[in-house]
Amino acid sequence: MSRGQKASSVADLDATDPADHELAAGVRLASGDRLEQFARAGSGDAFCFVGEGGEERPVVYVSLDGEAGLLALGLPELVRLCLVAPWWRDAPGRTAEELLSVADEYREDVPDLDRRRDRAAQALGLDPAGLPFEAVVLARLVELSRGPVATSCTVVGFEGDPLCPLFGAAHNRP
Repeated sequence: MSRGQKASSVADLDATDPADHELAAGVRLASGDRLEQFARAGSGDAFCFVGEGGEERPVVYVSLDGEAGLLALGLPELVRLCLVAPWWRDAPGRTAEELLSVADEYREDVPDLDRRRDRAAQALGLDPAGLPFEAVVLARLVELSRGPVATSCTVVGFEGDPLCPLFGAAHNRP
């Protein structure tokens, strides 16, 4: 189970107290567009909307470890990711293959994950049978990380240097 994950939860995404969701000073988008934190992980990492608008905006993840990356194009896509593959942060390098290998380990820690996912989906008004397969969600993460939207979602730290990418073969985690 990922750091900070509650045993009763499906995914590590907390949007219950927006007043507590503030990025560290100086963390911003390289493009100058708006970066709006709307949720956080138990670890304190941030889920942020990019630009102006509503829930259709791109969503980036900004970790306290100096990593950032595009996760979804809109809140509905992020919700599907968090329901289908709540362990996406737990794989070193985070290639599609590494993410798939982490799934088994996560399921050992949370053996009733499918039941929890289905109950959460129903509570959100989603049909659990309509959720995408893990492989589809993971392929989408890889696609987004290499696409043109990802470039426009580059996050820089307070010193002005880009944060390390969340996804890709060049990414190394301890």
